[in-house]
Amino acid sequence: MAPSRLLLAAPRGYCAGVDRAVETVERALEVADGEPVYVRKEIVHNRHVVDELARRGAIFVSSEDDVPPGATVVFSAHGVAPAVHTNAAARGLRVIDATCPLVTKVHSEARHFAGRGYTIILIGHEGHEEVEGTMGEAPEATRLVGSVEEVADLGDLGPETPLVYLTQTTLSVDETRDIIAALKARFPHIEAPKKEDICYATSNRQAAVKALVREVDLVLVIGSRNSSNSNRLVEVARDAGVASHLIEDESAIDEAWLEAVDTVGITSGASAPESLVRRVVDWFAAFGVTDVDELHAVHEDVAFNLPREIRRALPQVDGPRSSAR
Repeated sequence: MAPSRLLLAAPRGYCAGVDRAVETVERALEVADGEPVYVRKEIVHNRHVVDELARRGAIFVSSEDDVPPGATVVFSAHGVAPAVHTNAAARGLRVIDATCPLVTKVHSEARHFAGRGYTIILIGHEGHEEVEGTMGEAPEATRLVGSVEEVADLGDLGPETPLVYLTQTTLSVDETRDIIAALKARFPHIEAPKKEDICYATSNRQAAVKALVREVDLVLVIGSRNSSNSNRLVEVARDAGVASHLIEDESAIDEAWLEAVDTVGITSGASAPESLVRRVVDWFAAFGVTDVDELHAVHEDVAFNLPREIRRALPQVDGPRSSAR
């Protein structure tokens, strides 16, 4: 039997940083006047978004070294290390930096504390592009920790070492809280950033899932496998004892998941467009589900200005973008 109800989490989907990054590429293509626009790595971690921008003409490359000298390149929302900016300048590239302003904040914190002689404990996932960019700000001064267990590996740091912790912006709020507690227990003198680094959208979407799981039997999270914040949403639901699966789109839904399920909760990661949610809802409609509602957990109204390179090219674009697309 088909489920009888869909409950959509709100907020879900695009955050302001992702919306800004995607529109940056769209606008760059508009003003390029036929010249190629390159994008270093994925502008955001969503296959559908990347494929759509590629269809519009964006050329995705793995490194700034793959961009012809003098060409235009957009840096992704995840941020890059200073060495990437230096290399791009040496190659004469026209850079449009679409780094999320909240990631830029963490970079600034890393420079600030490293300049004051601190050792930085960066809480994050090894290999993630955001972590690589942040560590690149002060590689000699930064230690990466990904779990409570890894705090034990910091035994060479003593009470005389000035310490501060920073975090990747897309982590699990609960897991990060546990790691911070372990750091404070081991290093009571460790300092914190003035304002937490996990971004508002990550926190809000996790809070929405925590509200959702009280009402549903299954949670489907729309997002790509390499999307950190999307994977965290699956973990939040499972930690609450509710079955959850990460899906790229409606084609990944397994009907076996729906057995004995009355209400399905649906949410989407911060890099997943709302069009994918609509497609999943349509799939369930074809399956016979007609009761669709939203569960509003957190009010969200954040927007960021486009990069100055785009604003200069399009002077009519003055105000910030809404994050709802």
